[in-house]
Amino acid sequence: MSIYKDVLQKYWGYPDFRPLQEDIIKSVADDKKDTLGLLPTGGGKSIIFQVPALAHKGMCIVVSPLIALMKDQVENLKKRNIPAAAVYTGMSRNEISMTLEKAINGKFKFLYLSPERLGTELFLNHLQEMKINLLAIDEAHCISQWGYDFRPSYLKVADVRKYIPNVPVLALTATATPKVVEDIQEKLNFKQKNVLRKSFERKNLIYIVRKTNDKYGQLLKLINAIPGTGVVYVRSRKMTEKVADYLKSHGISADFYHAGLDPKQKDRKQDDWKNDRTRVIVSTNAFGMGIDKPDVRFVIHIDLADSLEAYFQEAGRGGRDLKDAYAFLLFDDADIEKLIASVDKSYPPKEKIFAVYKALANYFKIPVGGGKGQSFEFVLSKFSQNFDFFPLEVYNSLKFLQKQGLIEYTDEVFTRSKIHILMSRKELYKFQVENPAFDSFIKFLLRSFPGLFTDFVPIDELWIANSTHTQPKIILDLLRNLHKFGVLEYSPRKTTPFITFLEERIHPKSFHISKENYDFLKENYIKRINAVVDYATRTDKCRSRLLLEYFGEYEAENCGRCDICHSRKNQNSKDNYKIQKQIIDLLFDNAMNINELEMAINDKNIDVKKIVRRLVDDGVLRINQNRKFEINKKI
Repeated sequence: MSIYKDVLQKYWGYPDFRPLQEDIIKSVADDKKDTLGLLPTGGGKSIIFQVPALAHKGMCIVVSPLIALMKDQVENLKKRNIPAAAVYTGMSRNEISMTLEKAINGKFKFLYLSPERLGTELFLNHLQEMKINLLAIDEAHCISQWGYDFRPSYLKVADVRKYIPNVPVLALTATATPKVVEDIQEKLNFKQKNVLRKSFERKNLIYIVRKTNDKYGQLLKLINAIPGTGVVYVRSRKMTEKVADYLKSHGISADFYHAGLDPKQKDRKQDDWKNDRTRVIVSTNAFGMGIDKPDVRFVIHIDLADSLEAYFQEAGRGGRDLKDAYAFLLFDDADIEKLIASVDKSYPPKEKIFAVYKALANYFKIPVGGGKGQSFEFVLSKFSQNFDFFPLEVYNSLKFLQKQGLIEYTDEVFTRSKIHILMSRKELYKFQVENPAFDSFIKFLLRSFPGLFTDFVPIDELWIANSTHTQPKIILDLLRNLHKFGVLEYSPRKTTPFITFLEERIHPKSFHISKENYDFLKENYIKRINAVVDYATRTDKCRSRLLLEYFGEYEAENCGRCDICHSRKNQNSKDNYKIQKQIIDLLFDNAMNINELEMAINDKNIDVKKIVRRLVDDGVLRINQNRKFEINKKI
């Protein structure tokens, strides 16, 4: 048994790897090659960097764009007795410094970092003293402007490599078009191109698209027809609750989920669904990342996603146990109109973007030339009201400023309250003697929360109040006063998003959004929108093939199970068969173009183009160099 299988068995209890996992591990860990691993959603990406890091001396740095996912992975590693930590927006400077010092001293096997933390002076100064065995880049498509979720802060990874030149890079993603695959390797400064991929094809996933004016009725029919648990995806928080209430009113065990919920609510809802106490979860795209429930039997979208990458990833959460599952998409004409209209909303005029940037800097009192690296709690609704902006135009302006690398806008961050004692034991004892009013409270903290002298420890103020039979306000006052006196550092819980200024505030005369960059990003967005519309409205090509070809897999065969393939089987009537045979007979000796075929058949009731296209898709016909149709000699 290999060292990697030993680690897999020891920590995860699996006897063997899934296809391609060990190949990627050996490429990066044994051959020391920079490696890009492409695996579909549910392909076990995290194990690919966790196993080799555990098998060798040193620590693995993991770059991830999602704070919730980082926290989730850190907690899961700790449950397996694997030391891990995360550094992200919302932590105090002291907390970050302490975490980085521990990383230098070899206290962790994994250090997770949000991308905007990579380029900070604080991190780079510590990095050179760390013993790193692997640099893992999760959601690697975020580094590419061609990708659907471009994050300029990811570009800092290339700079980080200068400090650890002999450490290989492992980039992982579940959604990358051919352009993005090339771009990832270039932007990460791969020493040589090296892509290991598993086909994105999911043979057990049955794709079905339905155009309907009665989404709720269709939704109810589908859920009643398919046993097991599922996910319903919608585009807005308000809709999650509305749809969940509708399902519950019709006797279906359902709940809603979105990023704005309290973390305890999120945990409870996730737990109820994972343990089958809730059958259907209705959610925004906030649900699913890091949640590996294998027996999801259906995923239903009742709103169009804004990219096929997002749709593919969300639909891919069905059937991870390799048993049959359904991916439904329900849409109507209004959905397409809204999606097309979203282009202008997602890319506000450049003047509006500048106005938001200027207001943002003034809001936080950032002077020209200052602010780099500073983070601020940010309530979008309050900011919008203060400057008389529409919240949606502010949100989309912030997203564009993020794509320009000027700021990082971190949606809904939840950080638990934490405390860390700053005094030595001797100094603390002296303080208690001199300040008896704090003595019993400090003793309670020391009894209840081990490790206060060496680490930031999470606390729950309400639990402390209940345990000491004290009013919560008094507990807060005690903590704040101890913080003020320098006894401890108290970091209260945070639930709001953050704005981080990645660069100094730009002088108004120097602020410039290049037309080329603006147009490039907008055109890419339009292409992704068009791909979604094309997927929803096409009725002449296998759904699975449409998705696979979008991701560069052109050799795939018809799945035989989607709504298009099923429809073809039903349409293959005797009359249709006769026309197909007639076309094949016509082309047996001579190639013909579509006009010549239509003239030869001469029947206005027959859609010759559609039948020919189907024969091409099925591999019966092909198009030659003269753009004429001929019999495919391979069949």
